[in-house]
Amino acid sequence: MWSSDRRTLLLGLAALAGCGFSPAYGPGGAAEGLRGSIEVDAPSDEDGYRLVRRLEERLGRPAGAQYRLSASLALGEDGLGITPDQEITRYRLSGELTWALRRLSDDVTVSNGLVRNFTEYSAPVFGAAGAPVAGNTVSVLTARRDARERLMVILADQLVSRLIATAPEWRR
Repeated sequence: MWSSDRRTLLLGLAALAGCGFSPAYGPGGAAEGLRGSIEVDAPSDEDGYRLVRRLEERLGRPAGAQYRLSASLALGEDGLGITPDQEITRYRLSGELTWALRRLSDDVTVSNGLVRNFTEYSAPVFGAAGAPVAGNTVSVLTARRDARERLMVILADQLVSRLIATAPEWRR
């Protein structure tokens, strides 16, 4: 069974190579030489720190940067799940990241855009015999913090994907 799966995988990779597929960071790829060439503005808060950390994981720490990435983050939170006792049990955290990429040599904006996404978290509800009880403060704060971390990773990954996809246009 494994041998059959491996052959299918190898045939699929060969088909991709035959149709002009090349790795983004590989020779001739859209993002060749991109790692380490983008300096991200310093974060101003904890969410910004998480965003910059993820961007640097994906784009590499700047070494001889040619571009500067500026980003503005807006977050919102809505209650979704509500018990009959009016306790909120689920929240949606949405984020909007507006960004601009400038060439350092002449400070010209070469690309800009907006990415949006969301994640959700639960405010744990515990109860005996079906009686709902709102989650304690520590568990809710932990769930909220984890959701914010997930959202920063999602937004950073979307931004990096956009930069890779459009690199041939702005790296002329």
